[in-house]
Amino acid sequence: MVMDRIALLLAIIGGLNWGSVGLFRFDLVAWLFGGQTATVSRVVYTLVGLASVWCVSLLFRARDEADELG
Repeated sequence: MVMDRIALLLAIIGGLNWGSVGLFRFDLVAWLFGGQTATVSRVVYTLVGLASVWCVSLLFRARDEADELG
């Protein structure tokens, strides 16, 4: 499903950003879009958060699909 792939991509981007914050104290999203409080940065952070919530459903759907096959 396209939505699953978009959500997974956004969650990966968010994870890499948090990794760079943790390791290097460098927030790539804030740097690209003018700070953590900039509107575009807040939109990106919100989309990443929503994508991660969507990805939780992937855990359960993968299990359900495997149960149906076996």
